[in-house]
Amino acid sequence: MTDAPPPVDLRTDVPHPARVYDFYLGGKDHFGADREFGRKILSLCPQLRPLALANRRFLARSVGVLARDYGVRQFLDLGTGLPTSPNLHEVAQGAAPESRVVYVDNDPIVLVHARALLTSRPEGSTDYVDSDVVDIDRIMHQAARTLDFSQPVAVSALALFHFLPDPAPADLLARLRDRLAPGSFLTISHVLPALREVADAYQGAMGLGTLRGKDEITALFGDFELLDPGLVDPYLWRPDLAPQEVAPTEELAGLGASAVARKPTN
Repeated sequence: MTDAPPPVDLRTDVPHPARVYDFYLGGKDHFGADREFGRKILSLCPQLRPLALANRRFLARSVGVLARDYGVRQFLDLGTGLPTSPNLHEVAQGAAPESRVVYVDNDPIVLVHARALLTSRPEGSTDYVDSDVVDIDRIMHQAARTLDFSQPVAVSALALFHFLPDPAPADLLARLRDRLAPGSFLTISHVLPALREVADAYQGAMGLGTLRGKDEITALFGDFELLDPGLVDPYLWRPDLAPQEVAPTEELAGLGASAVARKPTN
């Protein structure tokens, strides 16, 4: 690991966004306060659990496409969250064992579990950078131990930017896009304004929650060119790749948006 884990007060008596998300996904790294808050959210919006699962499956499909169809061998994951199999490196190295992956998060709870993200295949490598996602200089400096930024890198930011207020996402992505090599990729997923009640609940409990419409999310990609099918609901991004897992359902329509875009090569 790039940084040694500091002592951590897990504060199990209050809900935590990474642990609540783990609860939605059916994981085991959460506590009573997380379950209580998660159940409250699901009572407001039962679709949030299948939306979280759809988002996770979007990650697997998009990483698989980039590794298999575009030859990407370097991945940078911003706002990693708690390990949930399949993790990004498992998908990437399943398609191309030599893939190199760097995870980034500054959440001490995630850092405690980060060693589960470092189970690389011997042909490739994984690393974890303890950093705020807005500190692009630190991220790229630390990640350069594993990644070669003179070559294409696929950057993912899934279920991240709706936790950051404006103008942080636009500012950090503008700096990041400028420093990525041509042919690099950017993958984003984000909730939509239809989840206003959910966002208000997160804001009240954790001080988190920023909703953006599709035009605002599209703007985060800058001059990167969206891959087909563009900005769509997570379950509608290339569902043909895993039809047994991705059954389009109207109950999730308009709740989230996902896309993959490429930096022009000329």
